[in-house]
Amino acid sequence: MAVDIGVFLTTWAPRLNLLLVVYVVYLFITLFRRKSDEHIYTTPWKLLFVAVSVYIVEQSLTVLRMLEIVSYPHLLVNGAFEIVIITLFIYTLLLQREHVAKEIFGKRF
Repeated sequence: MAVDIGVFLTTWAPRLNLLLVVYVVYLFITLFRRKSDEHIYTTPWKLLFVAVSVYIVEQSLTVLRMLEIVSYPHLLVNGAFEIVIITLFIYTLLLQREHVAKEIFGKRF
């Protein structure tokens, strides 16, 4: 039983992740289509969208590798994608922190 669940998760989880990401991309498109307002700070959201796009590429390559359509060094390529995603997340947090400090407290960190 446990082996069956493990096999299911190993084979179907990347595909299900891609389906969930389709909904997230729809939410991003809805956010970016809204009328631009000078009070809305969307730069962190744009960077987060780039990170989600990198995740989509990573998961697509994982699905293609699992279907044996492409072959590549798994640890090297996926590791590079993860570093890019984490770097974008950290940079997004730092941008948001800088924006909040400037808007609310009127100072820079």
